Amino acid sequence: MQHGRRQAALLALVQEGTELGMPRSRRLRVIGPRCHELRIDDGDVTWRIIYRIDAAAVVVPHLFAKKTRTLPKRVIETCKHRLATYDEQMKRRR
Repeated sequence: MQHGRRQAALLALVQEGTELGMPRSRRLRVIGPRCHELRIDDGDVTWRIIYRIDAAAVVVPHLFAKKTRTLPKRVIETCKHRLATYDEQMKRRR
């Protein structure tokens, strides 16, 4: 479970306001503004955490093991859907 500690440490840095760059994190404008992909290498598996930096939170719509060089279309659509749902719920709370 080594990757779990790495994920937690890197996400904690993001929550504290640290901007991570390549090779650990890259922007994902294809999903939306303030969206990024965090890269965690764990032996033979490379984990990806998709996250968005909001004013009051770091929102994580998806985590998956990445097996190809490209970001799968289903991951992009899943993230967009989850973030839209989250945004709608946040609007209702106001």
